[in-house]
Amino acid sequence: MSVFPTADHRHLASWARLSPRTFQSGPKNTSGPAGKGNPWLRGALGEAAVSAARTGTFPGARYRRTVKRRGRLKALVAVTRSILVAAWHLLSNPAARYRDPGPDWHTRNLDPALRTRDLVRQLTALGHDVTLTTAGV
Repeated sequence: MSVFPTADHRHLASWARLSPRTFQSGPKNTSGPAGKGNPWLRGALGEAAVSAARTGTFPGARYRRTVKRRGRLKALVAVTRSILVAAWHLLSNPAARYRDPGPDWHTRNLDPALRTRDLVRQLTALGHDVTLTTAGV
């Protein structure tokens, strides 16, 4: 793994063609396909991502969060990239151990102000008028 100094879009993920591409023409930016990359690596990681998407783990939660706004295929590429980055960290540092943060990591570690904002946004999207008052504790 010493060939790739980092696992980000400049090195390993880019080599595996798991970095998002952006096409720019004037002021307009559009996303494009990530590319083909190494078909065997991408195939194996893709199968792992499909399996991980069905589990109650952090990658599964990442898939479910991403698929809502980006679609199924882009969510699978995002999970595939996450698996590749985790594998790079485990292989490049022999002392590293993987500990799954769990599917509720994003909601558990969310700032109360951000969580309130998200909940108000969800209720507004459902057609409710929301007025917040401070609880007198």
